[in-house]
Formats: sequence, C-alpha cells, structure tokens
Amino acid sequence: MGTVVNIFSGRATRYLAEKIADSYGKKLGDALVTDFSDGEFQPSFEENVRGNDIFIVQSTFAPTDNLFELLLLIDAAKRASARHIIAVIPYFGFARQDRKDKPRVSIAAKLVANLLTAAGVQRIITIDLHADQIQGFFDVPVDHLYASSIFVPFIKQLNLPNLVMASPDTGGTRRAAAYAKILNSSFVICYKQRSRANQVDSMELIGDVEGKDVVLVDDIIDTAGTICKAAQLMIDKGAASVRGFCTHPLLSSNAIERIEASPFTEIIVTDTIPLKRESPKIRVLSTAQLLADVIGKVHKCESISNLFKFD
Repeated sequence: MGTVVNIFSGRATRYLAEKIADSYGKKLGDALVTDFSDGEFQPSFEENVRGNDIFIVQSTFAPTDNLFELLLLIDAAKRASARHIIAVIPYFGFARQDRKDKPRVSIAAKLVANLLTAAGVQRIITIDLHADQIQGFFDVPVDHLYASSIFVPFIKQLNLPNLVMASPDTGGTRRAAAYAKILNSSFVICYKQRSRANQVDSMELIGDVEGKDVVLVDDIIDTAGTICKAAQLMIDKGAASVRGFCTHPLLSSNAIERIEASPFTEIIVTDTIPLKRESPKIRVLSTAQLLADVIGKVHKCESISNLFKFD
C-alpha cells in the first residue's frame, strides 16, 4: 500500500486549494483554524495524517498572519507525525527583500526561508519567485515553477500578427528574453528611474514597437504604476496594441483603477493571489492543474522538468 497524499490549505488560499484538490482527484483535507479573542489563532488537522505525505497550500501575501498560519500548520503536521511535509506557496511573500540594497536592512526572503525550515518543512513548491537566487536561501529542495507554462499557450492562441515581448523594467529582461525565444519574437525593454519605492520618475524605451502588438511580462503587479506607465509609453511609440501578463496580482491601493484607465487591451494574471475585485480588463488563468500535476509528480518522485518544455 502506497503512502497517502493529503492536501490541506490555510485560510488565505483555500479558494485555490479546493481547485488543486479537485484537479488532483482528492477531497481537500479537513483543517480548522480557531481564533481567540486576543488575536491569536490555532490551526489543527481534523483527520489523521500520521505517515502521510502532506501538501499545505498557502500563499504568504499580506497580512503576515498568512505566513504565520502556514508556519503553525507545518509545525502541527510535524507533531502529528506526517511522513513528508511540503509547503505549496503559490506566491512567496517578502521575496522582494532578497538582498541588502542599503545599510541596516534585513534580508526578509532569507529569514522567511529559515522560519519555514525551522518549522519543519521538507520541500517547497512555488511559482515565479521574484529572484531565482532565493532558491539558494533554502536548505530543503525547492520546486520552482514557471507561469510561462500557462501563459505561453495562451499567447499563442491570441495569434497576434506582429508580436513583440516587452519588460517593464531592466530587472525583467531575462524573463522577456525567455518568452521571446519560445515565441520566436523580438523583445524590448523599458528603463525606469525611481526616487523612492512605488514611484517611477522617468521611463525610456529600448527597442522599436512601431505597429507591433506588445506583450508586457512581469512577475508582480503591485500598485500598477510601472506597468501602466510602460503601456502608455508603448502606445506613444506607435504600438498597435498592448497586453500585460503577470503571475502575482498584488494590485495594491488603486492599482485596478489605474489598469482600467490605461491603454491595456487586457491584463492576464494567475490565481496565486485572489483578486480584490473583478475588472473587465483583468482575466485570471488558474494554476490549479499545474500545481496538481506537480504534487502528483513529487509524491511519485518523478521529474517535473517536462512540464516546462515547449515545442
């Protein structure tokens, strides 16, 4: 008899975990979180997990209660004698703090990696880390998945006549170049200057978009200031159309209103983070099948690399 797989969820990502469990062909595990009047909470597994492979689904977007709830669930699984404990973190929060970019600051991404390991996690499954090197912050295996396996087939279906890939900043150059190679297109880059976080002072375009159907790709949309400014720049430079593809739709502050007022035809995102509200300009593609496939392969100790190969 093989090892049993249990899929559980924290409260923040239950909407996605239910779809993952359904795609995998299992019922989502019964986990309960009890809230106390002083603000503390206590997660518990309401079914036996001894000797089982436990997959706990929880994105760690704000508030930090979501991260701490995940840590408590991992600890509970360890103390309940689970065989393997795998954290499925579709969106890995605090990833933008991955280095010391000025004196006397923390490296939060490394701290979160240490916390997860200390809690007892034995493997991490995540999608589109803000920086690939964050995998090295962990002392346990990391299965780093790419939303390109969802986005590329969708872009192909659009049949855009004059496709050009674009990055809204120089940090995403490698991502845009990878998409351009897969889709056999050219790519352009936006160069931006900031005076402070979440505020773009100026932006210049490197490359030609005259008459092109531009596809901007990014891992995160926070306030949407950068990507909307990039979209307007593309139109000003003669682009025929502009679309955006983003893995993690944080969409803070008035981001959705900015997108709706922008020249974007549409923005396609995934469901690693729940949308604050629906918008006619935002389309959501699910990561559930991808994550279910990876859970199955991890359980069977099979390679996942073929999931990210394109013809």
